[in-house]
Amino acid sequence: MIKLRNIFFLAIVAWALSSCVTARKVNYMQEPDRYIPHYADTLSYEDYQLRIGDRLYVYVYSLDEKVMEMYNAGGQSSNMRYQSGNIGGSYDLYTYLIDDDGNIDFPTIGKQYVRGKTTREVKRLLEDELSKLLSELPGYSTVSVEVNIVNRSFSIIGAQSGRYSINKEKMTIFEALALVGDLAEFNSRKEIKIVREIEGVTTIKTFDVRSKDIVNSEFYYIEPNDIIYIRQIPGYSFGINSASTALGVTAATISFGVFIYTLVQTGINHVNKYYGAGKSTSGEGGAQ
Repeated sequence: MIKLRNIFFLAIVAWALSSCVTARKVNYMQEPDRYIPHYADTLSYEDYQLRIGDRLYVYVYSLDEKVMEMYNAGGQSSNMRYQSGNIGGSYDLYTYLIDDDGNIDFPTIGKQYVRGKTTREVKRLLEDELSKLLSELPGYSTVSVEVNIVNRSFSIIGAQSGRYSINKEKMTIFEALALVGDLAEFNSRKEIKIVREIEGVTTIKTFDVRSKDIVNSEFYYIEPNDIIYIRQIPGYSFGINSASTALGVTAATISFGVFIYTLVQTGINHVNKYYGAGKSTSGEGGAQ
């Protein structure tokens, strides 16, 4: 029985200590080793390729005020409305939806296929088409076009769940996590998953964000419409984030275990004593 009690206590201590959230489990930029993976230098950022359902903000610049009025829904002199995010109720007037065929329908030049193109390529496409059309008009003035994506966002599930806007050209995984307030202590940094659609094919990428090598890898930049899944560390239902807390929990658990063990052992002793006394009395009566 003594050996069983010792094993029980050791199991409790091991469980409590394993529940401790160490710096190794939560710190970023750690050197790769046998537990933290090394990632090959595969960093390569490519401009986002437009997809069905994206919305483009298009602004046409020209010295001709009539051209400005015709293409810019009232002749706004700048794109400050887009930059400040105050498109408001006129959202559809300032943006163009990429339809199921991959086209946008732009005034005077009609449908233009933009799926799979970058915003820079769409800019050149619209400038060329508008120049061909407007060059035939008297007093022709060259035009310049600005193109931006207005619905760039990513989603996080499993921790701080929600949909968040991408407010810059390139956003890193660390910037994305900072945007949602970083991860909680009991969110796993070891196996972060990104669900990403590429050319109509959905892929799932898994990586350890603690590794210092992450900054040189294909996982460093996120893309619009990415879904980032962050799971809880298995087996953690409450937090132990310091050695003193772990020792306190261990001591309390052992005390409770000793109490339960003593209570059970006392009950067993009483039962044995009762049945022992009963057998003794029965034996004496039979002898008489």
